Amino acid sequence: MTKKALITGIAGQDGSYLADLLLSKGYEVHGIVRRIAIEDSAHKLKNLGQIQDRIKLHVASLDNVLSLIKTIREVMPDECYHLAASSFVSYSFEDEMSILNNNINATHYLLAALKEFVPACRFYYAGSSEMFGTVTSSPQDETTPFNPRAIYGVSKVAGYHLVKNYRQQYGMFACSGILYNHESPRRGYEFVTRKIISSAVRIKLGLQDSVSLGNLDALRDWGYAPDYVNAMWLMLQTENPDDYVVATGETRTVREFVDTAFSCLGLDYDKYVRIDPQFFRPAEQVQLCGNPNKIMARLGWKRTRSFKEIVREMVDSELALLSK
Repeated sequence: MTKKALITGIAGQDGSYLADLLLSKGYEVHGIVRRIAIEDSAHKLKNLGQIQDRIKLHVASLDNVLSLIKTIREVMPDECYHLAASSFVSYSFEDEMSILNNNINATHYLLAALKEFVPACRFYYAGSSEMFGTVTSSPQDETTPFNPRAIYGVSKVAGYHLVKNYRQQYGMFACSGILYNHESPRRGYEFVTRKIISSAVRIKLGLQDSVSLGNLDALRDWGYAPDYVNAMWLMLQTENPDDYVVATGETRTVREFVDTAFSCLGLDYDKYVRIDPQFFRPAEQVQLCGNPNKIMARLGWKRTRSFKEIVREMVDSELALLSK
């Protein structure tokens, strides 16, 4: 019998790669989108361009439990991947309230609706390395205490505990993946990695003169998005639900990312990069770097792309896009 999967955030980087993966495995793929995405599909659904006729999209609001119940009863999924979240960086009270309400309520509504109408459905929750926040040791693993320092991280920790509660209290097959930074050509323009790639290519093509960035010595654990969505799928195929850190175990500086991107284009980044203090984030005393040993040992997960291969693929894709 064909398995059915329901994905929130299907139009994003991870959601679209996950849809690709599940289709390749013979799944019937359903996704939840907002009405604005349908009305502006050329932009909002661009990551789904190649597969849109092979998936079923449902207009629903994650902050409306009734619309979620309607979708879940219609689909009756075997697996549900909850990837959608409000993640914009902002410090206004209004935005913080919105992030908390959206992220926590959506996770709770989904879990409650699944428990009520399709309790055998396996559930994946997209956690984040931001849950660890200000850490005292590195690398971090599944036993590292959470100490979030931003509202987004706080909301993700709350979601993690909701998932754990439904697993322990109600016996649901519910897992959290604590994913570190992961990149691809589908990364959104609001992320610094895509900004770097796009700017480097535009400079190469003579479309802009320079790019302003923050702290080039900031460190990140960067992986490859298709590898990370494979980790999500693996978590729901195992016998017992559990939570897993997904990371490379290696950190790179923003400077290395910039240098690699510009070098791919035969450019010296020193000539084009301007440092702007407004882009600096608070200094991290201990770096966020994940330990993926558990998922590698238990689920056989491994990464398929090196750091340089990821950057090269992003550059080549952007070059093809902008050369049009």
